[in-house]
Amino acid sequence: MANLFDPANAPTGVPTNIVVGDFVQFKVSEYSADYPNTDYTMTFLARIATGANTEITFDATASGEDYLFSVSSGTTDDFDAGHYHYQLEIKRNSDSERLIVDRGEIDILTDLDNNIDPRTHAEIMLGKIEGILEGKADADVSSYSISGRSLTKFSPEELVQWRDYYRREVADQKRQEAITHGRKTSATILMRF
Repeated sequence: MANLFDPANAPTGVPTNIVVGDFVQFKVSEYSADYPNTDYTMTFLARIATGANTEITFDATASGEDYLFSVSSGTTDDFDAGHYHYQLEIKRNSDSERLIVDRGEIDILTDLDNNIDPRTHAEIMLGKIEGILEGKADADVSSYSISGRSLTKFSPEELVQWRDYYRREVADQKRQEAITHGRKTSATILMRF
């Protein structure tokens, strides 16, 4: 693998994910012919999918004919983990007119060094439900009371339904991750000639 700190080795295209606290560098070259970086500025803008007012934005610099995005570890350390929608914007330097040339999705992942639970929501819920079914649930999960109102646990049938639902969610996530990393899944078709 090449040294990814070197701009000459920067991967092409917007990454599918960024880890909080990591140095990030990538280049975009597909728009250089129509929008030369001597006359235009490219901006990456992403907004978290939860609808919160969390936004990430940074500009590219010219690297030969390419647009090079470099973001320091200190900057990404302030990113909030989550699923984001992004867009690449081109601004004409002569009059600041802007247009969007690309849109997509990106995940900002937690850094495991920060003692944060790396499990997805589905994995967390599956663990809690299985704990309840095994009778090993935390006291505050199975039943509690606030201001005269009480909350009790689901019936065993409801818990089994929710467990099955989250098992499918976790299996789908793992299958998608395997596909992303080029590993075989249960849906992989093998042929012998």
